[in-house]
Amino acid sequence: MARHSKTIATFFAVLIFGAGVIGFARAQDCPRGDLDKAYCDRDGDLVADAPTDPKLWVNPSTLIFAYTPVEDPALYSKVWDGFIKHAEKVTGKKVVFFPVQSNAAEIEAMRSGRLHIAGVSTGPTPIAVNCAGYVPFAIMGTQGGTFGYEMEIIVPADSPIKTPADLKGKKVAFTAPTSNSGFKAPSAILESEFHLKAERDFTPVFSGKHDNSVLGVANKDYDAAAIANEVMFRMFERNVVDRAKIRSIYKSQTFPTTGYGYAHNLDPKLVEKIKEAFFKFPWEGSALQAEFQKEGKFIPIDYKKDWAVLRKIDEATGVKYTCK
Repeated sequence: MARHSKTIATFFAVLIFGAGVIGFARAQDCPRGDLDKAYCDRDGDLVADAPTDPKLWVNPSTLIFAYTPVEDPALYSKVWDGFIKHAEKVTGKKVVFFPVQSNAAEIEAMRSGRLHIAGVSTGPTPIAVNCAGYVPFAIMGTQGGTFGYEMEIIVPADSPIKTPADLKGKKVAFTAPTSNSGFKAPSAILESEFHLKAERDFTPVFSGKHDNSVLGVANKDYDAAAIANEVMFRMFERNVVDRAKIRSIYKSQTFPTTGYGYAHNLDPKLVEKIKEAFFKFPWEGSALQAEFQKEGKFIPIDYKKDWAVLRKIDEATGVKYTCK
């Protein structure tokens, strides 16, 4: 699976982050680790530093905010409406919700300077950090400060498939090559724990989104699918899909969920206001609380620490953060 993962990921990176993408800062002689040459990491926290020259700081009159494209963008524009109004009051800026159709489009928008604040899903976060100057700082968590979700492999409830070992010869749905729970983690697990490789042992297909995969299994379009269970649970709660039609055959360790962050070159004073908008958002009675029922607030995260397991999965599957 390592070769398969590396091939897809490399193609994906080349497709999105070609040399023609605008918005590059001039390369500097500075520590940067895996970061693209447009960025610096002088403090070793693995994310891009703000430019040292204040003239390069961005302080737009309108802030563009995007949420990860895991489900219906129209639905989530309504879910985020209350937060956006709150953010406008805190920042003193107009805030516009930008519905994105893919992880690629979201990352490209930030890389090119057209996106200022974003919720980026788990798997694409390292690419967004290294190729787009994305700086994650918050995550939805419980009032007790816990956060995360699990990757599950699901099958139709009446399927004869009992364990991942039974997936040999079957059609297995993934979401996108950059997705952690939708591709990278299950690919590594199927190979390391069950000795199953895509194309050789099963037929992989890409649904594009977690909700598509869940619906595909419920409707028996796929024999199985690897999904983020938090998305599936929300679909159950909204009665989008009948939980009785789905059965889980594998559940992973807990991973961090969607992180929230900003473009590295925003004015530091504006960044502080953006953080205040997240951490002081009145969760009780909000549309976010209604949608994300298990969560209770935004809590701080540390990319270097909290995404360490994801970077290890990327390393194990041969994924390189090559931006062009």
